Amino acid sequence: MASATDTAKAERPRRPARRGWLPGTRLGRLIIALNVLGFMILIVGALVLNELRRGLVNARVDSLTTQGELMATIIDQAATVGEPEPAMDPVYAGQILQMLASPTTQRARLFDASGRVIADSDWMADRVEQRVLPPARSREQGGLNLGMPTPPAPELSGRLARRALTVEVARALNGLPTSGLRRGEQGQRVVSVSIPIQHVQAVLGVLTLEADDVDAIIARERAALTPFVLIAMLVMVISSFLIHRLIALPVIRLARAADRVRTSTARGISLPDLAGRNDELGDLAQALEDMTHALSERMDAIESFAADVAHEIRNPLTSLRSAVETLDLIEDPAARERLLRILKNDVQRLDRLVTDISNASRLDAELSRDQPKLLDLERLVGEVVGAYQANVRPGEVGVSFHGPGLFEPITVLGREGPLGQIFRNLVDNARSFSPAGSEVSVTLQRDRSQAVVAVADKGPGIPPENLETIFERFYTSRPKGAAFGGNSGLGLSIARQIAEAHGGALHAENRLADDGAIMGARFVLTLPEARA
Repeated sequence: MASATDTAKAERPRRPARRGWLPGTRLGRLIIALNVLGFMILIVGALVLNELRRGLVNARVDSLTTQGELMATIIDQAATVGEPEPAMDPVYAGQILQMLASPTTQRARLFDASGRVIADSDWMADRVEQRVLPPARSREQGGLNLGMPTPPAPELSGRLARRALTVEVARALNGLPTSGLRRGEQGQRVVSVSIPIQHVQAVLGVLTLEADDVDAIIARERAALTPFVLIAMLVMVISSFLIHRLIALPVIRLARAADRVRTSTARGISLPDLAGRNDELGDLAQALEDMTHALSERMDAIESFAADVAHEIRNPLTSLRSAVETLDLIEDPAARERLLRILKNDVQRLDRLVTDISNASRLDAELSRDQPKLLDLERLVGEVVGAYQANVRPGEVGVSFHGPGLFEPITVLGREGPLGQIFRNLVDNARSFSPAGSEVSVTLQRDRSQAVVAVADKGPGIPPENLETIFERFYTSRPKGAAFGGNSGLGLSIARQIAEAHGGALHAENRLADDGAIMGARFVLTLPEARA
């Protein structure tokens, strides 16, 4: 099976989660920012132009008010007649209005104390009168119909404009200057200012100034909004293109690469340009690449494991076949007895091989199925050793346990079943090499932030060149006199695989005396300590 070390080497460290100026992921922030930017440009442009429009209208009102007050003062001083009841000379007042008014940019009207128009700049201006023509008559009515849309009749807008002007003049006749934006007789927007002409406390009339260039100002403002609209559209197009290029196309490439792996035309996903990106798609491409690399290594490990299994099973099967073929040819009872013992040993060896192979093949599934949890390592090791102590027979190899005896327990994050299998495999291996009547010692201690479990025996030790070889699958090197076929060579390989899956390590060393003589072997398991 694939070792955790190979998988760890294949995996590259993930980039830590980043905290930016906007919550969410990097691509999420990019999408949100690009889409909001276009709307913000429109909103800012509309706000700026609204403020500009309001400022222009207010400035126009202020300008007309200043002019009206000045003209009202001049008319009051020059056209007021009669004492003690003053009145306004309409002829002279109209002449003054003719001299002061500017009919090209605004319209000025003068009303007497009863609200009747006595002077109008339109009467004095030498300009062509502009009016909306009535709609053309149809062919049945004898008129010319060009099929062009015609504007509605201006009677309604004219009545509303005259009514608004009457209300405005009435307020001014009460001594209240009035200004605002209203509709004109042709339906256009008009900035209007009505100034009462007062002589002391008497209201002699009202001067009204109107400017109908508001629609032109608004049209210019709308034209000024066009660049903002174009910029917003450009930003939206660019953002859509970036989203397509940065997200859609890479996802399509990842999907096609995954399809190649699925159809077995490639062993793994390899997109270096995507894996090097500093965003979530880069993390996804890197994760998929690491995953397929790990799967590829797992497939290679399975192939190698299957080849090793076939080789190991072939040996006892060959021995069985030879013994069965020879059994009918042997008549000596002693020889037949030896041959039967060989058959029995081969069957036991096959049974042990099948059992260990089954345990090794289920190991990955068990490690992925069980969720790790906090375990009291002293309790777990004590239970395993206690089971051996309860079943040991006189003359057999005993097992002892030496815990730390600390007030604070040594805890690790792991799976109880696989970790217990490590200790059983190590103890079984140590007992198989220990002389009868001796004792295997199991110790537990804390070394900085790691839990260390050591299993020591009093056997012949391990040749220095085999300190790593013994962890290979199906490797067996037994002392003379050991039972043939009693070990499959998978126990230590399974133990190291479980240790590495829990983030730990397992290694072997020899116990040396002061003179350098080998006193036995020691297997040391280290696991990262975890605290609640």
